[in-house]
Amino acid sequence: MLAKRIIPCLDIKDGRTVKGVNFVNLRDAGDPVELGQLYSQEGADELVFLDITATNEKRKTLKALVLKIAKHLDIPFTVGGGIRSIEDVASMLESGADKVSINSAAVKNPQLINELSKHFGSQCIVVAIDARQTNNEWMVHLNGGRVPTDKELLSWAKECVDRGAGEILFTSMDNDGTKAGFANTITAQLSDTLDIPIIASGGAGTMEHFYEAFTKGKADAALAASIFHFKEIGIPDLKKYLKNEGIVIRS
Repeated sequence: MLAKRIIPCLDIKDGRTVKGVNFVNLRDAGDPVELGQLYSQEGADELVFLDITATNEKRKTLKALVLKIAKHLDIPFTVGGGIRSIEDVASMLESGADKVSINSAAVKNPQLINELSKHFGSQCIVVAIDARQTNNEWMVHLNGGRVPTDKELLSWAKECVDRGAGEILFTSMDNDGTKAGFANTITAQLSDTLDIPIIASGGAGTMEHFYEAFTKGKADAALAASIFHFKEIGIPDLKKYLKNEGIVIRS
């Protein structure tokens, strides 16, 4: 069995780490380079850096930040936010990122997944999907949850895999920031349906929530932000707890 992964996520706005609830009410959570270095030292398996307000004008700023992050990390990290082209991906990978995450651009232009996977290999292409329940259906949303689409979560995730995605980062917007637990039922459906790793995101509040994400949710990795940023749960303590509960986890 592959070891389960613990992944802190750093949402970045104007060069700072921020965190909100249900994608709004953002508050400052610290310097992303310092936080990334700390999480690496504490035993995080990977990191995700998302520029949540990415624009073309900020692309050079993000590249400079990625270069800085790469100098201070010895674990894999993924970068996302405003990535729309082969050139964007090449810039991030050349700056030191191990993987890139695409979201809105993939929904608007699904062929982009094919192009990136063919050019760089599926192993470094993560498709992030933000979804919430609408009339008992999980529907994909864009722009931090502000724009609904007509895409249903499971069918869109399957299309992403068919087009060459290497991983799916699924965020339940209904759970995000609530600390009430991950959306395990739908996460398990994703895991059962797809043959690539599923990263669960949205809702972590206790160590038990991670255990449930790996057991009930069948996730390959669990991602969280505020509980790590604000020192509510320490990564070494979390890993010790999970090992004691029988979860295969890296030291």
